[in-house]
Amino acid sequence: MKLSAFTVLVPDYDAGIRFFCGILGFELCEDLNQGRKRWVTVCAPGGGVQIVLARADTPEQRAATGRQVGGRVWLFPETDDFERDHARLIREGIRFDEEPRDEPYGRVADFLPIPLATAGI
Repeated sequence: MKLSAFTVLVPDYDAGIRFFCGILGFELCEDLNQGRKRWVTVCAPGGGVQIVLARADTPEQRAATGRQVGGRVWLFPETDDFERDHARLIREGIRFDEEPRDEPYGRVADFLPIPLATAGI
């Protein structure tokens, strides 16, 4: 068994695509119109596990958007230049809830989840 994908609730599909592909630099893998919903997947450059972007349709889903992991860190992107990418994310409107810090496993800075991470979402 292997992990091929996991789901993240987003306010709407296009906002999710803008966040993951436009801001984080992920690749759009699939965007299939299925009538009342779309099958949208993104992945990090080069492939790997896909993220299924699921539009929050019900009040319960909308309330959970951005809070799906109960306040824990939800995404662990890796970069070869932390300062460059941190500055770029700030320019893109990503809101960080802390200053960068060094941990035994690397340099980190937590940013707010969708839809809280950017004003455009």
